[in-house]
Amino acid sequence: MRVHLCVVGRLRAGPERVLVDDYLKRFDRTGRALGLGPVRVVEVDDRKGGGMAAEADLLRRALPSGARLCILDERGKLMSSPDFAQTLGRWRDDGTQDMAFVIGGADGIDPSLRAEADMALSFGQMVWPHMLVRVMIAEQLYRAASILSGSPYHRV
Repeated sequence: MRVHLCVVGRLRAGPERVLVDDYLKRFDRTGRALGLGPVRVVEVDDRKGGGMAAEADLLRRALPSGARLCILDERGKLMSSPDFAQTLGRWRDDGTQDMAFVIGGADGIDPSLRAEADMALSFGQMVWPHMLVRVMIAEQLYRAASILSGSPYHRV
């Protein structure tokens, strides 16, 4: 199952970029034997200032055809890491070829795109900067692959 991170905004060089790159590299290495990955990151920018609707259009164009869609949103479902791993494993086992995680811009995700999502995932009720959300989803993807592989990375 190929994984796509479709995000609004560009992540510049810096500590967040280093963390995202490291976790995604780990995920690719661990997930490959499990049928997970590779990860592709697609960054979109609304340079015309069209707001959430314009961002949603750019994100839709970045999504692979037929991809299962998970938006990252503070109103989404709270999950434990093992539950997230089981969900990824179930989607893979159900034949999902492409899984897309979407991170919106400063104002969030347009309601029309939110309505199209197969799942909304939350990292808590607080609003997080998109740079940190990228780090968090990258780490959770790696953690999920580690859990599914039986690695000791995740300790209960």
